[in-house]
Amino acid sequence: MRVLCTVALTGAFSLAGFGIQSRSITDSVYSTKQAARGQQIYQAQCAGCHGDKMEGASGPPLAGESFLSNWSARPVVNLVDKIQKTMPFDSPGSLSRQQSIDLAADILQTGKFPAGQAELNEAGLTRTSFPTVQKAAGSAPEGNLAELMRDIAFPNANIIFNVQLKDPGAQVKKPPASSPFDYVDWGSTVYPGWLAIDQAAVAITETAPLLLTPGRKCQNGRAVPVDRADWKRYVSELVDVGKLARRASQARNFEAFVDISEKLNDACANCHKVYRDKGGTEGSGATRCQ
Repeated sequence: MRVLCTVALTGAFSLAGFGIQSRSITDSVYSTKQAARGQQIYQAQCAGCHGDKMEGASGPPLAGESFLSNWSARPVVNLVDKIQKTMPFDSPGSLSRQQSIDLAADILQTGKFPAGQAELNEAGLTRTSFPTVQKAAGSAPEGNLAELMRDIAFPNANIIFNVQLKDPGAQVKKPPASSPFDYVDWGSTVYPGWLAIDQAAVAITETAPLLLTPGRKCQNGRAVPVDRADWKRYVSELVDVGKLARRASQARNFEAFVDISEKLNDACANCHKVYRDKGGTEGSGATRCQ
C-alpha cells in the first residue's frame, strides 16, 4: 500500500502508463473490414427489427440522435453486452462475443464514426465510450411503451379476461410456497380469488397517466402520440373499462365479466389497430406509433 501511495504521489502512476487511457468512438476504434463482418450479421439477424439502415422498424433505431442520446457517455462494452445477452429479441444469447463486437463496429460505421486500422476488441471495450450528448431538460420515462404494456396492461388484462373462465370465488386457496422458496409462487398465495381481480382492475385504471406521460417512446424509438385526440380517447376507454371491472369485482359479480372482457378486448383492439399493428400484427409493424 505504501508503494502505491508513493507512486501516486510522485505522479508516475497514470492511466496512460498502464495503457488504459479512455478514448471516444470518434477516435477510429474499429476497422472497415470488421464493420463489413458486422454488416453481414446485421442483415441476417437484426435488420428485420431495426431496419435495413438502422433507422428503426419494430425495434428502436441504432443510429441518429435518439440512439446517441440513449448511450450518451456510456462505455461501448455496455452496448456489446446488451447485444450478446439480449439480442436477437426472439433468440437472445445466440450471438458470440466476437459477433457482438463486430455488430458494434457496424453500428459505429453506420453512425458515421471514423474507421481506423485496428479492430475493436475486448480489451478496448471498457475504455471506449460514446460521446456525451446534451439531453433536454426533465427526465424521460424509464420504460418504453411496449415495456409498459407488457409490465402492467398485458398481465392485468389477462387476469380480468380469465374471470370469464374461472369464478374467483370458487377457486381453492393455494397452499403456502414450499421449499425451495419462490417469491413468485409465494406472492400468488397472498391475494387470492377476488382480491387479485380487484387489484388488476386498479392497475388497468391507473395505467392511464403512464400512457399519457410526455417524452415516452415507443419500442421503435418514435414518440408516443400523447397529444393526439384519438390516443387520448383510447386511453379514456381503457380507464372506463378498468373502473367498470373494479365495481363488478368489488360486488363479486362473476357474471358481469363476460361483458367486461368484451369491452376490455375492444378497448385494446381499437388502439392496436391504429397504433400497434400497422404493417404487421402483434406489434411487428414498422410504422406503429404514427
